[in-house]
Amino acid sequence: MKHFRQNLTFRSVSLIAFEAGVIVGAVVAAAYLRLSAETWAATGWEVLVAKAGLVGLTTQVCLYYAELYELRIVKDRRELLARLVQALGAASLLLGVVYFWAPRLIIGRGVFAIAAAFVVVGVTGWRLVFEWTTRRLGPRERLLLIGTNANAVALARELYDRRELGLEIVGFIDPDPRKIGMPVINPGIIGTIDDIPRIIRERRVDRVVVSLADARGQLPMDKLLALKMGGVSFDHLATVYEDYTGKIAVENLRPSWLIFSEGFARSRVRAAVKRAFDVLLALAGLAAGCVLFLITAVLVKISSPGPILYRQRRVGQDGVDFTILKFRSMRQDAEAATGAVWAQKNDTRITAIGAFLRKSRLDELPQLWNILRGDMSFVGPRPERPEFVHDLTVQIPYYGQRHVVKPGLTGWAQVKYPYGSTVQDALEKLQYDLFYIKHLSIGLDLFIMLKTIKTVILRKGL
Repeated sequence: MKHFRQNLTFRSVSLIAFEAGVIVGAVVAAAYLRLSAETWAATGWEVLVAKAGLVGLTTQVCLYYAELYELRIVKDRRELLARLVQALGAASLLLGVVYFWAPRLIIGRGVFAIAAAFVVVGVTGWRLVFEWTTRRLGPRERLLLIGTNANAVALARELYDRRELGLEIVGFIDPDPRKIGMPVINPGIIGTIDDIPRIIRERRVDRVVVSLADARGQLPMDKLLALKMGGVSFDHLATVYEDYTGKIAVENLRPSWLIFSEGFARSRVRAAVKRAFDVLLALAGLAAGCVLFLITAVLVKISSPGPILYRQRRVGQDGVDFTILKFRSMRQDAEAATGAVWAQKNDTRITAIGAFLRKSRLDELPQLWNILRGDMSFVGPRPERPEFVHDLTVQIPYYGQRHVVKPGLTGWAQVKYPYGSTVQDALEKLQYDLFYIKHLSIGLDLFIMLKTIKTVILRKGL
């Protein structure tokens, strides 16, 4: 599915798979050194390897939550080592809990300590080999971008920062010959519309990405058709942008693209499964979180005067308003003088405990009741206030389309983009919301929920 393409590529899958082998191998080697031959014979190598696999899986989960598979974040060896040690510390704690409840899963006393040293050496060495191999392999696909509008530049910047995708942009095409040689990001404009066939041949272009907003009516269709028949791929900028950024570019986007593109499918069975999933999770969350609800309520009450719960009108599915519930994180009179305003980073209206609640997302817990009532889903576009929806619908094209599904406690935009406080932020989040609506599926919902857990653990909220 397309929503995995931004995270799972051939190179990233290779990194994870080989690293799994390195970690399990390190655990098996540690067990071989630490345990006696009698223990191996009595336990059986199959059981010991399975136990090593549990250690490896736990370690890789911790590596994921330490963002060691976010190749854009981990860019130097010191940070790699620091995050690796943190991940191993977290893995040891998790395994300690597992072993407390299931002591039969213990691979052997002292094995993990030895394995941790092997993992540090093995993973660091493997990462160095991976970087060296990636540089030597070079790009898997060479792209030529026709057009220099904002979306074309944004796509180029995204691809330029993500070398693990194995893509290279050979240059930009602009209809104005006076712009040839001008830099865009890296590289720049290398030709005009008439130069496309020559550039494709000389620079071994594999795929041409066309921004119809810049090139409509100017493309030499007969020549491009000959190139297409010769094996060169052509794609609409909006499609490639969606594939590699996880959002739909709405600027310069025509309704015809939305109408004729794949996706935006609706299924009663999928809707029923999603609703059942929401109800079960909401009931489980309300039952399991009773103590946490009580503690949070007490903290809110003693931190500042005012009600514990905050009620606010939000716009739901099909534009119907509903009342959302949250633990109050701002002063009671936060908007008394200003009316409805955007939340800001380091907002002075937020109470001391409110800052923690927002960072940990605990202020959102009462929305489990909204989910149970059917106002919301666990996953979907975040519901916005009616005052803002009216203005944003006028200022941003396709903004009203985000209301065709139920709003969510979390969503694709929430895990991909921080809290917003401007119209431009709302535009960026809309592009992620449209991507979610287009590719709506239970698999995508589960993926978003896992990303949300990671966001909460790493405290990446506002």
